[in-house]
Amino acid sequence: MSRPSTLGALRTSEFNEQRLTARGVKDEMRDNLVCRLKRGEKLFPGIVGYEDSVIPQIVNAVLSRHNFILLGLRGQAKSRILRALSTLLDPHSPAVAGCEIHDNPYVPLCRACRELIAAQGDDTPIVWRTPPQRYVEKLATPDVTIADMIGDVDPIKAARGGHHLGHELTIHYGLLPRANRGIFAINELPDLAGKIQVGLFNIMQEGDVQIKGYPLRLPLDVLLVFTANPEDYTARGKIITPLKDRIGSEIRTHYPATVEQGMAITRQEAWIERDGTRVEVPEFIREVVEEIAFRARDDKKIDKRSGVSQRLTITALENVVSNAERRALHAKENIAVPRIGDVYAAMPSLTGKFELEYEGELRGAEAVARELIRAAVAKVFSRYYEGVNLNQVVQFFDLGGALKITETAPAAEALPELRKIQGLLDKVGALGVKDRDPAPMLVSAAEMILEGLHAHRRISRTEERGFQAEKRPERAAQAQAGEDAPQGGRLRRPLN
Repeated sequence: MSRPSTLGALRTSEFNEQRLTARGVKDEMRDNLVCRLKRGEKLFPGIVGYEDSVIPQIVNAVLSRHNFILLGLRGQAKSRILRALSTLLDPHSPAVAGCEIHDNPYVPLCRACRELIAAQGDDTPIVWRTPPQRYVEKLATPDVTIADMIGDVDPIKAARGGHHLGHELTIHYGLLPRANRGIFAINELPDLAGKIQVGLFNIMQEGDVQIKGYPLRLPLDVLLVFTANPEDYTARGKIITPLKDRIGSEIRTHYPATVEQGMAITRQEAWIERDGTRVEVPEFIREVVEEIAFRARDDKKIDKRSGVSQRLTITALENVVSNAERRALHAKENIAVPRIGDVYAAMPSLTGKFELEYEGELRGAEAVARELIRAAVAKVFSRYYEGVNLNQVVQFFDLGGALKITETAPAAEALPELRKIQGLLDKVGALGVKDRDPAPMLVSAAEMILEGLHAHRRISRTEERGFQAEKRPERAAQAQAGEDAPQGGRLRRPLN
């Protein structure tokens, strides 16, 4: 259906004039939300883990026509949720063509539009705006000015129009008026200066602003939504009380409650499909990567106030896959399968994603990251091998065996050495790997078992010798007594 291009055509079209006149943006979003709820549609596709917590609160806020704020640590999808709100707007909305604040053709606010409609009447040109065009977002920083947010006097406009500086037609509107009849989102609200917050308060409460000392009545039709860190938002002096009091709903976001939810988010966001290389990521590798974030959020050496972003697992998994892809390209393998060694190789994507407490600073970011990986491996290993007898594998190392597999070792070279460890490949079935699976998958599963035994301190691993027996008092006594240990199965040189 073609849309009207003039005010006269709009008046006689199928579009409901009365509805356009009376309904503001909050009513519009409420009506569309009610329709979606009745149809049972998914409200915010791509938002995982908030179905029973955050999303119901957002629905209540929209149904209540509230301005609201999302409080949460970094990496909790706050900005993504705000952008998804535009899906609740009408597919197309009419506005006066050329208007800086996108006036409703039936109820124009700015003087320029009123004069244009008075002069041209039904011939006034109309444009149609889509939901993305009606969403405006601003990152709050201390250097944001009232001119950026609300507007300022434009001397050039005054000179060209022959107006004095206090005339309404000399105003250059800021971001907030330009979001009229749409959604205006401010990220990190507490970083706004106090006088800017006062300007927002005036718009929300009184519908007026003062630009360069000139009062201007501007009852904007806009939904205001904000994000903030909970600690900053509750800090005295960060948010002026009148503004805080007029934010209708305060909604707390959170990190994924379960590893499964975290894996679903990472699976959705991480770039895994690579051109020219077939990639298969074992489920246990995904679990290890996700578990790293869960361990980090509980670790006392990491600052809880800054949080551990969900981006940690997304970038880490991408790095893990890239390391596996690099190995497959060098070895000319037709499939890239990540291993635990690739998780350690992905540490550059971990160390920049968390802030350390004093104890962590003493240890260093890399040491903390290694501890997190080891703890994650131990947790995942326990899920798969609780109650499974792996004594035969441990005995191989207790009898003097050793094995070193470098991260660049091709599967064709590593697999024969792994087969020398009696009973090792018999246990990969618990990880969902079968004996007929490709060699890279078998190597990945076998290395997971060995790293899990190392994480539980049943065997040892060093950079120089790789996997070997865990040093125990009885082993030390044997060494002092001069007892010889069998050397079968030892890999004397690193695999290249």
